[in-house]
Amino acid sequence: MKPVRNIVIAGGGTAGWMAAAALSKLIGKHLSITLIESDDIGTVGVGEATIPPIRTLHKLLGIDEKTFLRHTNATFKLGIQFENWGQKGDSYIHSFGVTGRECWAGEFHHFWLRAQAEKAEHAEYGFGSYCLEHQAALNGKFGLSQNAPLNFAYHLDASKYAGFLGRLAKQAGVKRIEGKIEHVTKDNQNGFITALKLNNGLTVEGDLFIDCTGFHGLLIEQALHTGYCDWSHYLPCDSALAMQSELQGQPAPFTRSVAHDAGWRWHIPLQHRMGNGLVYCKRYLSDDEANARLRKAVSSHPINEPRVIRFTPGKRRYGWNKNCVALGLASGFIEPLESTSIHLIMTAVVRLMRLFPFDGITQAGIDEYNSKFDSEMHCILDFIAMHYKVTERDDSEFWRHCQHMDIPDSLQHKLDLFKQTGRVFLDDGDIFRVDSWTQVMLGQRLRPQQYHRIADEMPKEEFNRFMQGLREQVKQQMQSLPSHGDFINRTIK
Repeated sequence: MKPVRNIVIAGGGTAGWMAAAALSKLIGKHLSITLIESDDIGTVGVGEATIPPIRTLHKLLGIDEKTFLRHTNATFKLGIQFENWGQKGDSYIHSFGVTGRECWAGEFHHFWLRAQAEKAEHAEYGFGSYCLEHQAALNGKFGLSQNAPLNFAYHLDASKYAGFLGRLAKQAGVKRIEGKIEHVTKDNQNGFITALKLNNGLTVEGDLFIDCTGFHGLLIEQALHTGYCDWSHYLPCDSALAMQSELQGQPAPFTRSVAHDAGWRWHIPLQHRMGNGLVYCKRYLSDDEANARLRKAVSSHPINEPRVIRFTPGKRRYGWNKNCVALGLASGFIEPLESTSIHLIMTAVVRLMRLFPFDGITQAGIDEYNSKFDSEMHCILDFIAMHYKVTERDDSEFWRHCQHMDIPDSLQHKLDLFKQTGRVFLDDGDIFRVDSWTQVMLGQRLRPQQYHRIADEMPKEEFNRFMQGLREQVKQQMQSLPSHGDFINRTIK
């Protein structure tokens, strides 16, 4: 029960500097925080899309949004447009907004399903017609208005974001040491890490170590042998190519995710460039074929050469082992489809701060951290795996594999429940709301066999006014917003 006063963060990047900034600014009054980073070791640096909870962290850290936008070349993100996922030619948006208006017994999709079943005058309107974020994204609109409140996240330059957080952390007293970790020293009795020896001869001692060394997991895996849960039987993709290109026209306020016959590709618009990538399974597509496919899909001038990133979808058996907490890629990697990587860093840091062992590391604290870590990762696994499983595509070996692959029992239950009853219930660790699950399942052609009859309690004329009123409200709010590009230009000046 040694008090924890000295924190050592191994590795920089978004994970390392987010941990350093949050710990130093929020609970660092009685802590000494050191971050070890080598200029010779690059970062993956392609996690350039986020989800809305990142704004909560920014508020806690006192980050000024205009300053953040200028320093990270960020744009606003209202959701993700999925193309070719249910069938070739399909397109839907998983937006961050609330769709329609729910009641105590069920969400709005039950009312929308009533309109579809009755083939009423409202049946021609898609589910997204009742969501402001969906309509604003389709029309390239964005703004911050009380009359048209939007739920949003950001697209950002990951390398610049790490630098931005680094400046905040250093201002709050974090010490950065340049060097490469050559040896991890452990206590012979309890196996706790006691120090990191660097290639420049320095030895850095600590009470608590945070592993931000990426896929290698230099501390959590190579030193502590924590183990890894391989989820590749649920998530078929294991490779990605990333390439940046010049931006053409105004940046859209959404990410694009375009399925191809062996995976999918992303397009993430920043203020100054477009981030592009191709995710694939190397069993069905070679690196050379993937490279050619990505280049063909990018119409603007490339800024850099594509580079291959290999990954094994999954998680460490434990996010916290002995006196080491793993963050970012060191803790696991599901895949980039729903932009959860930065979010998982943030939630892990917040969880660590809530359980911080000021008076000494306890097994009960470790177990609680790992329980929440495990629940969160499994819920995200379910949500991501759903995109591959719920498809009518059978035009390639890859998609036929996805249709027939095993999925977690928890996901199978959610799919069966929605198909048979139209209901969606969330687990404790779910970061995605009912709206998110519903948008993806409906967008990929999974239609419920029934809906909650609470929707039938509304008389027909009142029901028609209700549905039309919601659409009109969304339309008016959307039209009142400026264009996304104009809003960014005004904001960063």
